[in-house]
Amino acid sequence: METIFNNTVIWFIIGFVLFILEFALPGFILFFFAVGAWIVAATTIFLDIALSTQLAIFIGASLISVILFRKWIKNHLGMKGTPGSALEDEFIGKTAIAQTPIGPGDAGKVVFKGTIWDAESDDTIVADEHVLITGYHSIILIVKSNKKS
Repeated sequence: METIFNNTVIWFIIGFVLFILEFALPGFILFFFAVGAWIVAATTIFLDIALSTQLAIFIGASLISVILFRKWIKNHLGMKGTPGSALEDEFIGKTAIAQTPIGPGDAGKVVFKGTIWDAESDDTIVADEHVLITGYHSIILIVKSNKKS
């Protein structure tokens, strides 16, 4: 009985740690592995099963819960991804400040809303120049010079 209690506590603690880590890491995945650990903890209360079986139950329960419930929970908790138009509203047409020189074929860095971003431009831009954000590719901002020609 002592072994079952110890396995149960260990699996419960693993689940709790995974649950807490979910708040620190993006993606909403660790929660389901916490659920898998708690399912194993509940199982070990009633059954004396080998570690290999416990691991199989953990992996199976975790993957099944991810596959069946992740999308549904994300939709119901309002955790849908940011739509592209919202990202465009956030960046496109806004002004940033070049932190490093940027030129055609020579990427640099800009500061936008207190964050440093990689940036590319077809214009020649010097450091500390105000630039206009015209687009983005993944996490690289596309900018152009704000200088009046």
